[in-house]
Parts: sequence; structure tokens; C-alpha cells
Amino acid sequence: MPRIIEVTVSPRGVATVQTTGFTGADCLAASRFLEQALGVTTTERKTAEFYQGQQAEQSVPQAQ
Repeated sequence: MPRIIEVTVSPRGVATVQTTGFTGADCLAASRFLEQALGVTTTERKTAEFYQGQQAEQSVPQAQ
């Protein structure tokens, strides 16, 4: 899958940065320069791609 960084600017001047094709924190690193250039980040939503390749640890207490 190709790696894409899409920047959308609304008529009101609100910019949205969306990445596809990245897994894990690679998307954050790839789009960081755009976020810094555009200004303050107001909302951040992570997609399922962000969580791919990350191992989750879960503790389950055992009943005795």
C-alpha cells in the first residue's frame, strides 16, 4: 500500500492532515513537519493502522 499524506483545508481555513499506508507511530513522524507548519493541533484521532504492529499486554488476575 502506498504511503499518502493528505492535507485538506476547509473554506473556514481549518486544515486536516490524514495519513494512510503507515503503521504504528510512523504516521506521526511522517506528518509532524506539516502539523508544525500549520500550527496548533486541536484534535488527534488514531486509526486502526496506528495500532497495527504494536503488541498489547494485558494482565488478567487469576482466581484462587
